[in-house]
Amino acid sequence: MKILKTLTIVFLLIAISPVSAQTADEIISNYLENTGGKAAWEKLQGVKMTATANAQGMEIPVEIYQTNDGKQLVKINFQGQEITQLAFDGNTMWTTNFMTMAPEKSDAETTENMKKQMKDFPTPFMNYKEKGFAVEMMGKETKEGTETYKIKLTQSPIMVDGIEQPNVSYYYFDTENYVPIVTESEIKQGPMKGQMNVSTMSDYQEVDGLYFPFALSMAGQGIQLKEVVLNPEINEAMFAFPATETDSVKKE
Repeated sequence: MKILKTLTIVFLLIAISPVSAQTADEIISNYLENTGGKAAWEKLQGVKMTATANAQGMEIPVEIYQTNDGKQLVKINFQGQEITQLAFDGNTMWTTNFMTMAPEKSDAETTENMKKQMKDFPTPFMNYKEKGFAVEMMGKETKEGTETYKIKLTQSPIMVDGIEQPNVSYYYFDTENYVPIVTESEIKQGPMKGQMNVSTMSDYQEVDGLYFPFALSMAGQGIQLKEVVLNPEINEAMFAFPATETDSVKKE
């Protein structure tokens, strides 16, 4: 009788497990649906985000542009001066040197790695198989006091100091709303090499039918979104590397 009771419990667990288990694809599908629907995300051409970054006790205004063809721009206003912190026009990536305040092109390796991120808009999970990415369900974990599904995302490898490295990150999706609240990825170089870079996302708000996290923390820096504009007017010139005096002399 005891054996029969044990077998009955085992069979019940087997019968229930497939129903209750969540696959990575189901979690991603629910995420896209709960934040506006896959069709709506696929129609998104670009976004403009206005935010405030908290750095060393200072509040720094930030403006971010992203487009569906991979262009990016991050501008900050520091002590009344507008500075391009990052710009990428699809081919050239550049930043502003804070010492000289002159624009500088990024090295070839950094630029090539940026080109591999062009498929990430609006999320790397959108049509991830067509992009050549892979996802894996890693189970449940508690993050930020919330039960989450842990998803492993493997994207195209990146180059680090001339050596190809795996490009793996972990996303933690809230089990109730199916939205990511934490991401983790290994730092590949620099003094913090080998440690995990942790970002958090919260305060999801609706913007014209799509949901965005308005409170973020990246590399220990808090960012609060003030406004998100969908499909803003884009001036392509703002992504391009500025013409220098040397360029002007060459043209003459």
